[in-house]
Amino acid sequence: MKTVCLIGRPNTGKSSLFNRFVGETKSIIYDMPGITRDRIYGEVTYKEKKFSLIDTGGLELGEENFQKDILLQATFAIEEADLILFVVDGKTELTASDYKIRDYLAKSQKEVIVVVNKMDNPTKKEEIYAFYELGFEKIYGVSATHKIGLKELLEEITKDITTQTKEEKEKICKFCLIGRPNVGKSSLVNAILNKERAIVSDIAGTTRDAIDTTFTYHGKDYIMIDTAGMRKKGKIYESVEKYSLLRSLKAIEKSDVCILVIDASEGIKEHDKHIAGMAIETGKALVICINKWDLVEDKNAGLKEWQEKIKYEFQFATYAKVCFLSAKTKKRISTLMPEIISAYENYQKTISTSLLNDVIQDATFLHEAPSYKGRRLKIYFVKQEDSYPPKFVFSVNDKKLIHFSYERYLENKLRENFDFTGTPIILKFKNKKEE
Repeated sequence: MKTVCLIGRPNTGKSSLFNRFVGETKSIIYDMPGITRDRIYGEVTYKEKKFSLIDTGGLELGEENFQKDILLQATFAIEEADLILFVVDGKTELTASDYKIRDYLAKSQKEVIVVVNKMDNPTKKEEIYAFYELGFEKIYGVSATHKIGLKELLEEITKDITTQTKEEKEKICKFCLIGRPNVGKSSLVNAILNKERAIVSDIAGTTRDAIDTTFTYHGKDYIMIDTAGMRKKGKIYESVEKYSLLRSLKAIEKSDVCILVIDASEGIKEHDKHIAGMAIETGKALVICINKWDLVEDKNAGLKEWQEKIKYEFQFATYAKVCFLSAKTKKRISTLMPEIISAYENYQKTISTSLLNDVIQDATFLHEAPSYKGRRLKIYFVKQEDSYPPKFVFSVNDKKLIHFSYERYLENKLRENFDFTGTPIILKFKNKKEE
């Protein structure tokens, strides 16, 4: 995806603009300069076109350590960006910091759009011309608070973005390795590729960036993305590690399948589940990989014990396949790629409408939906709306009558009849009248 970052001095409204575009309150908005200290990452969809958006801390290019940290964060964001939105305050004159930021951005040689925010009064449109003094060609006047000028700005941002067709999505499977630092992700990359290409070290957090590698397996191309170890936020001290977390989240976003790597010698940690949750929240297929299996002494007893642990700890992802292997010794390494391929095939699977309706009709005949205040859910029709992951739309009499337990029952029936191992599936309910 195209990456866009918001840059500007404090209190120009970058976070308000970010929240308008992303559609949810992720950035903290408060009328005090310097509230947003770290970069915040989000995804924007406009007319079926998607791009990544990064919000950064306000830049007052001073000498204090705090400001140096924000500058480093902004530098990383600028390096990653394809387009920079230079946000300035339309209610005040340009400041020394604005000019310093202008010089800084000019050196980056990236495409820059000046966004004059807080243009709340449409009658003052002519005041925008004063900002051409910054020397950038493209200038847009907007008001994040009053939603003025945002459509025009989004049109400009997305004009060169093309939407992927289903055929393009199917061309190549992308998968990423995710997990805590030092669980053996880089060793696993080397084992899959059968060559030393990633830095392998006992020091946690050696891999800083997400690295894409294209390789061929049984005559087909695949893209593997190795990611930096993902620490809990409370343990992220270095600015570079914050950058690594951003890149890891981005790797999840652009992947089809996520391989959660867990260290067999350490057991399942709470943060392992948190990382798996991030993959599930973004609707990605999931394979759980128990690495360092060579360190487990009693393999047979250990296998049964681990299977029970995974079943208990990952109740929210019972559909995920599990591999037990050692990247170091390459024992059982051959079991991983077939599971990734299987998860990817199910992730893009399409079921015929007639088969779907037969299965759901049988399911409702076996077990009717519970009644609520004398009313009962009726399912008239079901169809698959999309894949990547599979999404099913149910036409019903009243979607308010659907209980979570019955929704889970319907999902289980779909999984019993069709192989959706490794992928989440999404169920949507629409009133027949709405259609």
